[in-house]
Amino acid sequence: MSESQVWDAVDAYFTEHLSPDDEVTAAALRESEAAGLPPIGVTANQGKLLQLLAQVQGARGILEIGTLGGYSTIWLARALPPEGRLISLEYSPRHAEVAQRNLARAGLDGQVEVRVGPALESLPRLADENPPPFDLVFIDADKGNNPHYVEWALRLTRAGSLIVLDNVVRGGRVVDADSTAEDVRGTRAAIELIGSHPRLSGTAIQTVGGKGYDGFALARVLG
Repeated sequence: MSESQVWDAVDAYFTEHLSPDDEVTAAALRESEAAGLPPIGVTANQGKLLQLLAQVQGARGILEIGTLGGYSTIWLARALPPEGRLISLEYSPRHAEVAQRNLARAGLDGQVEVRVGPALESLPRLADENPPPFDLVFIDADKGNNPHYVEWALRLTRAGSLIVLDNVVRGGRVVDADSTAEDVRGTRAAIELIGSHPRLSGTAIQTVGGKGYDGFALARVLG
């Protein structure tokens, strides 16, 4: 087998035994595919990781930046207690409609609110509402704005909160300091912000599997 085939086989094995899709999450994937949404969401293993991180956090409030079809939203929302809430920000009205159908099927529409529009417009409005600090923020949206999203996450969290930034490896392109690609520049700026900010302690992990070569960054808010 090729290297990528090995990655896929191992990913499939872990998924089968540790994070298999149930009817609800499988239906969310089918609905997203049927609606023509791009296949760029998290894998089942990654969704389960997000759920476990939220549970370890004891999260009662979660903010997601980038909803797509709501697959990762379902994994995250399932970690919430009955009184918990999740706000997810989605740029595309079409993607948001698919996500809302998937969340309703999952029985989570009472706990999850999908807000439609550019996140950099939704975030100031959210801050103006003065919500309780979020315990976990998952950032998986347009990569060029990653540093702005990290800054907003800091404003909307508290000491002990966790920020998860997805897709930080960019197939290895993240190391190219001369890149003019918006996704690489935004991701590098976010990583360097996390590394230098006095209120953040972070790390990044490279991953391989069903979505190829990528990774994510984790940052804990210190104060």
